Amino acid sequence: MAVVLDILKNDPRPPRHPEKAHRPDQQVALKKPDWIRVKAPGSKAWGETRAIVREHGLVTVCEEAGCPNIGECWEKRHATFMIMGDTCTRACAFCNVRTGLPEGLDAAEPEKIGDSVAKLGLHHVVITSVDRDDLKDGGAEHFARTIAAIRRASPGTTVEILTPDFLRKDGALETVVAARPDVFNHNLETVPSKYLTVRPGARYFHSVRLLQRVKELDPTIFTKSGIMVGLGEERNEVLQLMDDLRSADVDFLTVGQYLQPSKKHHAVMRFVPPDEFKGYETTAYAKGFLLVSATPLTRSSHHAGEDFSRLQAARLAKLSPTLSA
Repeated sequence: MAVVLDILKNDPRPPRHPEKAHRPDQQVALKKPDWIRVKAPGSKAWGETRAIVREHGLVTVCEEAGCPNIGECWEKRHATFMIMGDTCTRACAFCNVRTGLPEGLDAAEPEKIGDSVAKLGLHHVVITSVDRDDLKDGGAEHFARTIAAIRRASPGTTVEILTPDFLRKDGALETVVAARPDVFNHNLETVPSKYLTVRPGARYFHSVRLLQRVKELDPTIFTKSGIMVGLGEERNEVLQLMDDLRSADVDFLTVGQYLQPSKKHHAVMRFVPPDEFKGYETTAYAKGFLLVSATPLTRSSHHAGEDFSRLQAARLAKLSPTLSA
């Protein structure tokens, strides 16, 4: 079974999900299968990573979202930093990140992130954020400043960002792309038929267009998107989603099993077996993705550094026939 360490259970702040407080509990009738197993965190290296995060007062999606891979990643000194606070302006049915009215931005945060990246000696870093619909640019300039701070503090580190959709934020995407991240990730999360119940604040085709626009602005940036399965989607819907992403020239697709954070969140409708994940991987490669990660415990930033090297190699292999012609 997946082990999620609830290190926030003694948090004195108000409830993480006030909008879900009065919802009826979702039944947790499905027993987790044997193939969902992770190592519980607690190693020396994990503790050292945690200490650096605490020292700088940083927020990580590893903790806030209750990621089952936190033990493995932090032991390798890999962490996904979450900027612009720990409170999201949206209330997706699958997500464990706190919801509510966020505080103002910390102007010193980009430099803190840069310093932490340097201290951890990261070759590749992933930066994500909460949705900040309250900000005029959705936090785009803060993303750009954070990327720039990492470049100054650790010039050899490659930067991957996992962004919100910047819905109705004119010019925001252009600001982020101009900062030239190495990988631009924006997750679709689920198939379009599930958006109303799973991701009601977002718009499926806007998210697809966002990814397409990144390539139009800078074709050298790798683009990436991910979904969860087990939310009630049909296989043909997943295949259509793949086609939509390929039409937007997305390079990298991740597919992982949805795990229910609490009884107030969307129920797990099904645990997808490993052979079906393998089928999704085979099909996605056939559709033209440069890289695919499809396993029950796949998450957006899991093995991100290794995956970036594989992306570079896959692009080079694809271009080689052209270069030698």
